[in-house]
Amino acid sequence: MEREKGIYRKLFLSTFQLSACTFGGGFVIVPLMRKKFVEELGWIGEQEMMDLTAIAQSSPGAIAVNAAILVGYHTAGISGALVTVLGTVLPPFLIISVISLFYAAFRDNAVINMAMTGMLAGVAAVICDVVVTLGAGICRQKRVLHILVLAASFVAVRFFDANIILVILVCGVIGAADVLCRRRRRKAEG
Repeated sequence: MEREKGIYRKLFLSTFQLSACTFGGGFVIVPLMRKKFVEELGWIGEQEMMDLTAIAQSSPGAIAVNAAILVGYHTAGISGALVTVLGTVLPPFLIISVISLFYAAFRDNAVINMAMTGMLAGVAAVICDVVVTLGAGICRQKRVLHILVLAASFVAVRFFDANIILVILVCGVIGAADVLCRRRRRKAEG
């Protein structure tokens, strides 16, 4: 029982700290979650984290909350998911509540505006890190289909302004078909 409380406490504090110190949206929290839950705690494997991130990204809602739900569920079931959601949602809720009280002062403050502008560079760097890390993971698998889907998705969204929802759905169908084909091949061989 005490061990379970320790896991819930660690899940809550980890997601609370990550969420409280993360600026720039959901994609920024993904490498921090990876560092915390894969590298530091060892609760999730590298491939599992990539899979959870892909699911979180393709699910409706904020990616940070979706990723927290999946990590919490993977680690400690439904109650773990609830704990991580609370830990992820609480810091922004508190920060926005305080800011809303002092909105007029924040809106016109030159120092705050400069700080926010400076944070944009950091956010861009962290998002680039996510792209490189996840892209390298896909390339290391050396599956040509995955690399082609990655490149085609980028080209479709960047150069042809394809609807991102359509791209996600098509990628999901391709991924599902790939898994089914590989399972059939294994059954036929085995």
